[in-house]
Amino acid sequence: MGGCDADSGRHSLRPTDCSMWARRSFTSGRLHRRRIILAGPVTVTIALGVFILGSAVQSQTAIAQQGPIGADPPGFERFYDQDLSWGGCSAFATTPNDKDAYADPGLQCAYLTVPLDYTKPHGRVMKVGLLRRPASDPARRIGSLVINPGGPGASGMSAAASLANEVAASDVGQRFDLVGFDPRGVGSSDPRVECLTPAERDAERLMNLNVDTSPTGVARTESHEKAENAKCVDRTGIDVLAHIGTREVARDMDVMRSALGDEKLTYLGYSYGTRIGTSYAEVFPGSVRAMVLDGAVDPAQDPIAQLIDQGRGFQRAFDTFAAWCATRRDCALGQDTSQAVHHFQSRVRPLISEPASVSDGRKLSYTDATIGTVQALYLPALWEPLNRGLRELAQGQGDILIRLADIYYGRQPDGSYSTTMDVFQAVLCVDNPPIKDRNLARDVDAQYRAAAPFLDTGRPPSAALDNCAFWPVPPTGGPHHPQVPGLAPVLVISTTQDPATPYQAGVNLARALNGRLLTYEGTQHTAFLQGNRCVDQVGISYLTNLQLPAEGTRCKAAG
Repeated sequence: MGGCDADSGRHSLRPTDCSMWARRSFTSGRLHRRRIILAGPVTVTIALGVFILGSAVQSQTAIAQQGPIGADPPGFERFYDQDLSWGGCSAFATTPNDKDAYADPGLQCAYLTVPLDYTKPHGRVMKVGLLRRPASDPARRIGSLVINPGGPGASGMSAAASLANEVAASDVGQRFDLVGFDPRGVGSSDPRVECLTPAERDAERLMNLNVDTSPTGVARTESHEKAENAKCVDRTGIDVLAHIGTREVARDMDVMRSALGDEKLTYLGYSYGTRIGTSYAEVFPGSVRAMVLDGAVDPAQDPIAQLIDQGRGFQRAFDTFAAWCATRRDCALGQDTSQAVHHFQSRVRPLISEPASVSDGRKLSYTDATIGTVQALYLPALWEPLNRGLRELAQGQGDILIRLADIYYGRQPDGSYSTTMDVFQAVLCVDNPPIKDRNLARDVDAQYRAAAPFLDTGRPPSAALDNCAFWPVPPTGGPHHPQVPGLAPVLVISTTQDPATPYQAGVNLARALNGRLLTYEGTQHTAFLQGNRCVDQVGISYLTNLQLPAEGTRCKAAG
């Protein structure tokens, strides 16, 4: 899961996610209009104070591989028995960043065919994009490691391309084919979920939705929500929107497992990707070889409680940033940490009425400033740029903060957008029941502001409902206790000061799945394969040898 969007006081009832492989890729989480989300990896390079979006690359050779293997549900033979024709990845790129990454000949791509509606296996089909880096030591190859970086809406293909070089020398790269997939509706998959054009997305970012909490402001916000939903229907199709949720993605992963030639699934899920993993374990508990679930979403937790917990996590991360900043003479928030929230609000609240200038001709809105700030709170490596961005804002300039917000939104250097924002709205509206009571909506907004005061707009709480209250198809999921009889032992990693998915959620998920918990003592969102030797050793030992750590094992952040 993961979430970064304060959206001018609108928050999201969805688990969010923003993990980062320092100077590499990170899953950008989002808090969008009261919906928590967990989004997927883009690459961020920090050099000379400039953010450059990009992706790590790998090489590739075209081969073909056949399924099926393992369980083959009756009636779905044409999907489980399909051949995957692997070839070059260039044609699969959908963003400028991916074009560079996917050109590497060491990466292989293919399409997996799945039914749109699993109750109608002879009906319309969808294509799911796959990208893999083959194991570098075929003689010791275990199988495929399927990864999902979060979202919903993040590209697993991009994540795998970014991560491939990082794991090449480890047992993960040597013994597993690293396989990333674009879940249905995402990126290279077909059809894609599409709601807003780039120009419409740019315009929405300037609207500061829900800052005006008067009846007129509420009506304006909800009118925009309804119009956006209508565009999703027109540009995507209501049949696709009805079958875009996590329950379908879990079914797609089992088709993928068979087509990849694996009797059982080995899976790595970050943030919202842990929800996908949990859903798979519920439906196919006997088909799991191993699962690493990092940055957990608690499937049994009420979405409102989940949101408020996340708000507290963001506030803790802000307070930790403020304490770090206070040791510096150039701290934008001053040396008195008790005044940090006040100083932050004094910087960003004026943007509600007067956006700041940006060198490319755009304007930095209040929404973008808060989104950019929360984006940076996911990882200490982004605290220095955040401090510079806040100091820059004092001079009336918004270049750094808008670039951080661009990362969150998936805005590309050419002004286009990835599909992440559109997909996460669609998935989360079918994954969770919506709030349709305006009094409850106002109360939730008030609770969130109390939990995360640095994101308080200074205006009264809003009674506006979000997109999901007006979504054109009903939800297909909701909070529940997973039932996983026969599930192999899984490894759950939870970070003590995770701003997006609170530590306790990992404790609860490990208990619910009868798995083993690895505690990481740090302030960031997700930890595995992100440079901590202790975490990586535990996770890799589990994936390769199915060796779980001892009960109570803890790893600490360096320094």
